Amino acid sequence: MALHSAIKGKLISVIGDEDTCVGFLLGGIGEMNRQKSPQTNFLVVDKNTTTAEIEDTFRAFLKRDDIDIILINQNVAELIRHAIDSHTAPVPSILEIPSKDHPYDPNKDSILRRAKGLF
Repeated sequence: MALHSAIKGKLISVIGDEDTCVGFLLGGIGEMNRQKSPQTNFLVVDKNTTTAEIEDTFRAFLKRDDIDIILINQNVAELIRHAIDSHTAPVPSILEIPSKDHPYDPNKDSILRRAKGLF
């Protein structure tokens, strides 16, 4: 029991379209924490979401100590590619994923390009 209480869980965050976010939320990744900023671990991106909002949320997720993985739709990642490319720390890890309307393109994935460079 004492060991279990000493282990702190880490979160997955999602930045993506409504379908992507809803899918992961239904899978149980959602959390609201009033002491954190942003208070949720997801951002639904739609046609009214500005690039500044996306980048601000991304940078806020990077600063949170309870987030270990950031999932982001690749088409959304393209909007803030400079911010993603400047992140070099292993944690939180950034994984670019496809969306319903935009297939995954491995040539655009900065993490995959970096990994290929190592080999």
